[in-house]
Amino acid sequence: QFVESGGGLVQPGGSLRLSCAASGYTLDYYNIGWFRQAPGKEREGVSCISTSGGSTKPVDSVKGRFTISRDNAKNTVYLQMNSLKPEDSAIYYCAASPLRWPCTFLEDEYAYWGQGTQVTVSS
Repeated sequence: QFVESGGGLVQPGGSLRLSCAASGYTLDYYNIGWFRQAPGKEREGVSCISTSGGSTKPVDSVKGRFTISRDNAKNTVYLQMNSLKPEDSAIYYCAASPLRWPCTFLEDEYAYWGQGTQVTVSS
């Protein structure tokens, strides 16, 4: 089971850190992806990280603003979001892929999904 947390309401230019904690299994063997879905839009990939944390793959729209990281000892993955924009507002999901690196954002490649956490960027 995945549990996301850390979402909320933040002003444009602000920051949030999302967490994705797993219980019942270890995340060590999974690439982890963060996805988001805004109202009326399809779910899209945001960033993903390799099992060791040594490789990441952010999408262009978040490069330089969002940083994905993981702490395997805590069985947790993070998404640090800085310089937030209104267009970043969405429900954010984490997901685990058992496939080899590099990751993709094809949802079929992800075996486990969290329930999502809402991020709203508004003044």
